[in-house]
Amino acid sequence: MEEQRKPQFPPQTQPQQPGKEYVMCPLPLAINPDYKPSEKLNGKVALVTGGDSGIGRSVCYHFALEGATVAFTYVQGIEDRDKDDTLKMLLKAKSSDADDPIAIATDVSSEEDCKRVVEQVASKYGRIDILVNNAGVQHYTNLVEEITEDWLVRLFRTNIFGCFFMTKHSLKHMKEGSCIINTTSVTAYAGSPHQLLDYLSTKGSIVSFTRGLALRLVDKGIRVNGVAPGPIWTPLQPASLPAYEVEYLGSDVPMRRAGQPYEMAPSYVFLASNQCSSYMTGQVLHPNGGTIING
Repeated sequence: MEEQRKPQFPPQTQPQQPGKEYVMCPLPLAINPDYKPSEKLNGKVALVTGGDSGIGRSVCYHFALEGATVAFTYVQGIEDRDKDDTLKMLLKAKSSDADDPIAIATDVSSEEDCKRVVEQVASKYGRIDILVNNAGVQHYTNLVEEITEDWLVRLFRTNIFGCFFMTKHSLKHMKEGSCIINTTSVTAYAGSPHQLLDYLSTKGSIVSFTRGLALRLVDKGIRVNGVAPGPIWTPLQPASLPAYEVEYLGSDVPMRRAGQPYEMAPSYVFLASNQCSSYMTGQVLHPNGGTIING
């Protein structure tokens, strides 16, 4: 497979996480001009963590196209520009029946922050119909011995504790017919050649969290599912991988390319829509460029 790898993107890195979408070259594609909305989420209220850029931005946009009122979280300061760009997109895309979108600065690793966000959304819109736990970070390491306790704690608090916190406080504002969608990763199933052991461990935890929570909530009529993207062109990549890994991102999957955020969003729309996925819970969709996985 190695001899078939071809450059996909200009080599580039960013010095901090979360990354900034507006400085990426080329810019990720959140919008598919050929997408045809059909009012799948009319009247719904959606809360998306990490919705300012990457997959989260595209999910917010497609939810708005489908008629949902959208709230999303972002990291204050670093993601201000991306947040503003996303709000403009949502205002343009939203239906006349939906309320205006809002963006809330949040650290999802903090339970108090998560509680505050949920209460703010519920107070403004009256309820939460769709929760998307999407915010996450990753860290590139060559050796297990390089993984520090501080970084491991930060990674788990952001990637999996955040899912617990957001879900815990959202449930009181959800009713029968609501749903939760968690972003996991192909790495949870297939491992990773990029030395992402700590990251994929959190994503494996999210798979287990999704399955267990689905069984806990099935009698309440709340569905819980996940999406496991493959290599996707988002700010997470240049903010966490070496430049040479960014250059070849996606070249080793069967489709020989990285995916774009807009190619992920329909999976979230499908899982969020009761008319599409009412008989699905505890499941994970795999838009990953053709990688065959089990489980």
